[in-house]
Amino acid sequence: MPSELAKHWGLDPEIAHLNHGSFGACPTVVLEELHRLQRELEWDLGSFLNRTSAKRLAEARGSLGPFLGADPEDLAFVPNVTFALNSVLRSMPLEAGDELLVCNHEYNASRNVLDFVAERAGCKVVVVDVPFPIEGPGVVVERFRKAITDRTKLALVDHVTSQTGFIMPLAELVELFHDHDVRVAVDGAHAPGMIEVDLEALDADYYGANCHKWICSPKGAGFLHVRRELQHEVRPAVISHGANSGLEGNAHFRAEFEWMGTRDITPWLCVPMALEAMASFVPGGWDEVRARNHELAVQGRRAICERLEVEPPCPDAMLGSLAAIHLPVSERFEESTANSALGLDPLQETLFHEHRIETPVLRCPDSGRRMVRVSAQLYNDLGQYERLGAILRELL
Repeated sequence: MPSELAKHWGLDPEIAHLNHGSFGACPTVVLEELHRLQRELEWDLGSFLNRTSAKRLAEARGSLGPFLGADPEDLAFVPNVTFALNSVLRSMPLEAGDELLVCNHEYNASRNVLDFVAERAGCKVVVVDVPFPIEGPGVVVERFRKAITDRTKLALVDHVTSQTGFIMPLAELVELFHDHDVRVAVDGAHAPGMIEVDLEALDADYYGANCHKWICSPKGAGFLHVRRELQHEVRPAVISHGANSGLEGNAHFRAEFEWMGTRDITPWLCVPMALEAMASFVPGGWDEVRARNHELAVQGRRAICERLEVEPPCPDAMLGSLAAIHLPVSERFEESTANSALGLDPLQETLFHEHRIETPVLRCPDSGRRMVRVSAQLYNDLGQYERLGAILRELL
């Protein structure tokens, strides 16, 4: 059964939704605000988009900035982190022979962009192999330290790894890279709303993330944060009206990203409502949201590991609200029918169609072993993970 807080979402109660990490889930009150804004937009398009959008977007950034520990003027709204990283990486002043560092746990879409720009510029992508299971965050730092050379130009790193769900030691990595004059682009897709984020203190060169995941905004809301002295270099993946807006500095940076022709900006405008709504669901606000979700992820992982008689692959302290668990080898599911990055593992389909459990089954980037990845959100309950563990034990 879902938790009593599931009343704030419109999720199908017959399905155990343990996959918040993939697509997020928008609370009912935030969807109502989205639909209200969409009706207002369609009622008077000219006024909404031409006359009031700049003020509305500034107010939305004004709510998001403090939540991220960032100056709102250094933020630009984007559709998602993939768009943000496309814009950053395709704007990088790269030269033939430059080396670009990336971890073997990097999200497939982000890695594809890195490979694309490297091939176009004649750069070399250096993949840093990080083991999973992993003993602790120090392993990550040392693996990256050994990979840096005098030709390293950029490092692309996750804040929270997507497939394996562990928190990267990002502050230590940023300091390491900057000590070697290496720029850092962060795929922060899962971090805001899952763990505390302080972009000013972190001081990464580029940081892109989603609001639709753990902040629980509507789909289509993400952001890009760029250090002010680098903003003039970063151009959006779509060049449009903002390119010759006549604005300067960070105002030009925001205008280029936030006005790319006619589009529905209401998901961006709902970010303040999502921040407010999520904080209101529990007495302790966002601190309690993050703490509850972390504790449930730890307990849920433990329950599954105990039933499968496997060891947790990373320390509890490296978890936010995602957890991946290696699965025993099973003849029934040995051969995967998934033929692309978008394919679904047959075990995942069995869990959904036969047991009404939605959770991804992935391949470990280190060993290739099959893993199950679970998410923890306020609408989840420990019993859902215990049931998943029992079903996996029976199937495998």
